[in-house]
Amino acid sequence: MHFIDLLIIIAYFTILIWVGVFSQKLNNQSSENFILSGRRLSFLSFIATLVTTWYGAILGIGENTYLYGIQTWFIFSLPYYIFATIYAFFIAPKIRESGYLSIPDHFNKHFGKVSGILSAILIILLASPAPYILSMGILIQYFFQFNIGISLIIATLFSVIYLWNGGFSSVVKTDFFQFFCMFLSFFILLNFLRNNLGSPYEMYIKLPNQYTNPLGGNTLQYILVWFFIAAWTFIDPSFFQRCAAAKTPKIARNGILIAIGFWAIFDTITIFCGLYAIEYLKTDQPLLTYPLLAIDFLPVGFLGFFLIGIFAIIMSTIDSLSFISAITFGRDILWRIKSEKENKEYIVPFIRLGLIVISIISLLLAYFIPSVVKLLFTLGSIIIPALILPFIISLIFSDIQINEIEAIFWIIIPLIISIFWLFLSKYTGVNFLKIEPFYPGMISSFLYFISIKRGYRWQLK
Repeated sequence: MHFIDLLIIIAYFTILIWVGVFSQKLNNQSSENFILSGRRLSFLSFIATLVTTWYGAILGIGENTYLYGIQTWFIFSLPYYIFATIYAFFIAPKIRESGYLSIPDHFNKHFGKVSGILSAILIILLASPAPYILSMGILIQYFFQFNIGISLIIATLFSVIYLWNGGFSSVVKTDFFQFFCMFLSFFILLNFLRNNLGSPYEMYIKLPNQYTNPLGGNTLQYILVWFFIAAWTFIDPSFFQRCAAAKTPKIARNGILIAIGFWAIFDTITIFCGLYAIEYLKTDQPLLTYPLLAIDFLPVGFLGFFLIGIFAIIMSTIDSLSFISAITFGRDILWRIKSEKENKEYIVPFIRLGLIVISIISLLLAYFIPSVVKLLFTLGSIIIPALILPFIISLIFSDIQINEIEAIFWIIIPLIISIFWLFLSKYTGVNFLKIEPFYPGMISSFLYFISIKRGYRWQLK
């Protein structure tokens, strides 16, 4: 790496640490300020932090595009636009009006303490930053030739160090900076690819048919599972946190709609870059599709700018998910168990303790489970069926009358069925009965809901 590129990267980390650490003051913040910035998130800040947080799996996007072509848009883009639009109109305003701090907080108030803690445990798994720490670690190892263990530690440390002082305010401030870095980096790469390899249209019409097929060589059932996994949006703790932190319900709704537009632009750029790689790159490391293209086509200086863009995309997700997991572990589990009836001043110290614990756990997961897309697919398949219906139903209906025992089983039964189906599929080597584990979990959740709702007359909120 040329020293100019290295200087650009050092400048990026310096600015990031200054914005996230030194511009914040360590003080005795209230839990609401630490977790939600006092619910004062402006329209522009809402958009910037939501857009950047959603793209941590950027290396997985490059990998999937290189292997399967435009299928990437149909599993990682279109479904999320649809569910995010639904979220904007029907869920985001209700979250802001509810006054809850987190998804487990919502479960706790509607279904009881045990359900709140159960949902918190699942949210920790769902919001684990481990896949993104792994992505960042792989990049650091590749470009700087560090040991993978050291690379993972560096990735974690620089992504969460500024959370200790400022909490969510630090996340928002750094996301603003990272928002510009991510768009600049891929505009640069696409421009150099176009100048060297021809226009995107010329490149696209030369692609083999398998890469222009929406299925990408996979089954329709596989594509549909990814489509429904996009319903992850409804129980995504990052979405919930930002909607809860928005100044008004209108900012939450309109901010998501504008964010969808930015996602569409960025998806177009990144997928076209990945499609260029199909004909040009011959590699057995598809996860590094974008960095390999950058090395081959970007001159000195521009490579540095591209790398800080990649770092920004991944780090903006690591810090957000690490913070959410820390909140979930510290407030929604430890504080609920130990100190809920005591003064709320214990919440922030518990969250900081959670930040340490979650960072260590995520490091271990990233080291021992070196797969990004597969980990996301598996976690989504077994956890979403357990949480999504209880959350949406309790959010939409005001006179919900499910007791705590019923609610606990509503979470546990779909979870157990999805896990059991997954193990049967692993044991036989193919999906049991040729059905993905996601479907039996969702069906069981719906059937259980039907069985317990008889006799209830619920009013829409």
